[in-house]
Amino acid sequence: MSRSTKVAVASTAAGLLALGGGLSIAGQAAADPTTSPSSSPSASPSNPGPGKGGHRGGPGRGSHDSDLAEKLAEKLNVDQPKVTEALKAVREANKPTSRPPTGASPSERPSRPDPATRDAAQAKGLAEKLGVAEATVTKALEEIRAEQQTERAAALKSRLDAAVKAGTLTQAEADAVTKAVEKGVIGGR
Repeated sequence: MSRSTKVAVASTAAGLLALGGGLSIAGQAAADPTTSPSSSPSASPSNPGPGKGGHRGGPGRGSHDSDLAEKLAEKLNVDQPKVTEALKAVREANKPTSRPPTGASPSERPSRPDPATRDAAQAKGLAEKLGVAEATVTKALEEIRAEQQTERAAALKSRLDAAVKAGTLTQAEADAVTKAVEKGVIGGR
């Protein structure tokens, strides 16, 4: 692919992501449920709710957290309020102890924990708080993440198909965006 084609595809992808705030590709690609819960009502997949297109942990995470607690409670056969409290306690126990100074350079910022290590710690903490086997919690979290990824992929395909139909993107550009998301070039960490 030529440099100008790459620039065009990257620009198109960036524009699509900027305009597709409600899709929240970037905010939820990893489906990381490690922020504080809220009592906000959950949003539907077609209407992700306010703030969902922003950054991770920003406004709108409460809906995601409430949805996670609901799905996890269902899969584990545990009351949702108990799951919500367990999620909150596990997040509090696993959050970083200090924040980097304002204006800190990337080298001064603490490194992110390995996702597998973080997920294992979360599953272990939830299992202890809920009185459920760790393997059962791990399996439930993996299933929920897979379901969320499938929902995001379907929403992205729908948005891209609409953009192609409207003439905003060519099919080749839509395919390039899809490939970039699948390969983790955009929309992930």
